[in-house]
Amino acid sequence: MTFDHIGLVVEDIVAGRAFLEATLQLNQWTAITHDEVLGVSVQFGRSETTPTIELISPLGATSPITAALRGSKSILNHLAYTVENLAEAGLDLRGQGCLPAGDPKPARAYGGAHVQFWVSPLRFLIELIEAPGHAHPFSD
Repeated sequence: MTFDHIGLVVEDIVAGRAFLEATLQLNQWTAITHDEVLGVSVQFGRSETTPTIELISPLGATSPITAALRGSKSILNHLAYTVENLAEAGLDLRGQGCLPAGDPKPARAYGGAHVQFWVSPLRFLIELIEAPGHAHPFSD
């Protein structure tokens, strides 16, 4: 598994981006991706000294992250890792006591590669992304 990003749920991507630029000096961003299959809009940001942070906002009223925003829970949402084989990595997580939060789904931000979320015994989410070697298209 290779670390990819930290997921952060926000109500509005533009406002979230402005905050992270001002407070953490994130200065490299991808384009915003709207993913109807996953029900979210996402944008990835970073700086030379920070890990990549994914801003995630709901895309419609039925978005799976609406409850997190409504309850102000799981805002710092997940740690994400790219993997060679989603099924094998999932078996490894299951062996460590993790449970799948849902079935694998294609993610537009990863060119349609499948992603799957897992609930860890420590009660945080792990996202597995079957996109080894993926590089986000950042711009300054």
